[in-house]
Amino acid sequence: MRSPVLLIDSQADEIKRLLRASVPDLEFVENVGDDEAVRRCEIWFGAPDKAAALLAKGFKPRWLQSTWAGIRPLLSDHLTTDYRLSRAVGIFGQPIAEYILARILEQKQQLRRCATDQAERRWNPQPPAILAGSKVVIVGAGDIGQAVAGFLRPFGVRVTGVATQAKTLPNFDNVIALNDLRIAVADADYVISVLPETPATTDIFNTAFFAAVNPGAIFINVGRGSAVVDQALIAALERGRLAGAVLDVFREEPLPPKHPFWTTPGLLITGHIAGPTIPSLICGLFQENLRRFNAGERLNGEVDFRRPY
Repeated sequence: MRSPVLLIDSQADEIKRLLRASVPDLEFVENVGDDEAVRRCEIWFGAPDKAAALLAKGFKPRWLQSTWAGIRPLLSDHLTTDYRLSRAVGIFGQPIAEYILARILEQKQQLRRCATDQAERRWNPQPPAILAGSKVVIVGAGDIGQAVAGFLRPFGVRVTGVATQAKTLPNFDNVIALNDLRIAVADADYVISVLPETPATTDIFNTAFFAAVNPGAIFINVGRGSAVVDQALIAALERGRLAGAVLDVFREEPLPPKHPFWTTPGLLITGHIAGPTIPSLICGLFQENLRRFNAGERLNGEVDFRRPY
């Protein structure tokens, strides 16, 4: 008899509907208050923060399929790591790429100016710019960074990736080492961060970084808020050290109403919407990993707790 799956995600209803159509014999448990039912579940499927709360109470799966790319809540020292964990991989590239393209094209096509002109009934024949020929630096060259680069390439841009070490990767013109980041951004038109949260990436976008960036660049962060030193970004925008910035992630979420980001000139804020978990995509990943789990194979996105990223 197959063990039931503990489903702990805000999109549980849609996930159940999709999985029942393709894996009809799956049994789901959703009531995390039913201790006995939770103990029967060898497989957990859902959000890391909800899983961490259960691990803290002494429950443990054989395998947890996360619906997030990040797994920080599961890395607390007091939580067990005696189980298999797989991150959500290969499903966020297109949504994040579309978000980034929308922000870049909004700027290139001067859409905000056009909206203002229309509201003020002002005829303005100033033509927009095009993206071809722009230099883009993507900080973080994993599966999401590679997907973003792949969506950008048809626009005729030069795409440089930044990884821990220099290497050759699909969709990038070149990939440089993180130590060379400040050199790469000196002539960049767009600097895009898709970095995970690690000790090495915390506070990486600081005063020294923004001093090295091309003043005409747009900075976009869809990775983790902890990578940006808030006051350093604010100062860079206020002093004209950047042409603009787009932030979708923050150190504290929701962003407090009194945070100075709300009124910083040249800064566009969105509420952590760039990389939504699409139920059909996460269910496809879960099904493949379920097959691998039952076959004793390595999982897609499987985490080595000694080296989470």
